[in-house]
Amino acid sequence: MTGAIYALVALGLTLIYGVLHIINFAHGALLTAAMFAAFFAHKLFGLDPYVAAAGLTPLFFFIGYGLQRYVIGPASHGEDRNILLVTLGLAVVIENTLLYAFRADTRTINLPYAFEVVEFGNAFLAKPRVIAFGAVIGVAFVLWLLMRFTNNRQGDPRGGEGKAWRRIGWHRRGAHLRRDVGIGTACLAIAACLLLPTYYVNPHAGNAFVLVAFTVVVLGGMGSVAGALLGGLFVGVVESLSGLYLGESLGQIGIFVMFILVLLFRPSGLFGERA
Repeated sequence: MTGAIYALVALGLTLIYGVLHIINFAHGALLTAAMFAAFFAHKLFGLDPYVAAAGLTPLFFFIGYGLQRYVIGPASHGEDRNILLVTLGLAVVIENTLLYAFRADTRTINLPYAFEVVEFGNAFLAKPRVIAFGAVIGVAFVLWLLMRFTNNRQGDPRGGEGKAWRRIGWHRRGAHLRRDVGIGTACLAIAACLLLPTYYVNPHAGNAFVLVAFTVVVLGGMGSVAGALLGGLFVGVVESLSGLYLGESLGQIGIFVMFILVLLFRPSGLFGERA
């Protein structure tokens, strides 16, 4: 269940990588911003996080689109190393803006269903995590369909949008690139709304998920939607088992040991390109 959230955050990373061939270092800060947006949508307007997702998803699509069009693209001048520096700078600006505006306080919300469970055989599963799991599977399926079956905008009747996207990555087609960065950022808004019922928010909350998402992207294969989904679920299981045998505070050790092993023995991941 936890791995499903990792997978959704990783989907945004891997979509952006599939176009830019660059890791977006602002991803964690944008996730944090989305979590704050969902938090205040509840506090100020009484919106359930799952309801707020309907508005925040398109909002963050346009935020990602705008950042690529007006900040990342112009500032990087098409240079990959400049994109790395610009996204790193964006992360610093976003995190410190959130820190200035909201201080370092940790915030949570209380929802009536936050501690409800669903019986599944002999297991008792937290209801918010079951909802998150189903939502992530649905989002991944929609993205896969979009990449696999939609019409090719490059005019090639033989290929789908996925083939066009891969070609666009090489040619840096501006409008398509901005769209895909927008979709990757929209995934963060969905992830934030799925996290909020059971997780806290502070100006650095998103970083913990993005660090794990990097591992998921490498494990699944850079640029692979299916790999991000399966990799996220696998990483969630590894974290749970590590926490069971090593203690909850050491649960993520297993993730990073696995990360090193993947880089050593299968750097191309499960389905994608060489990391």
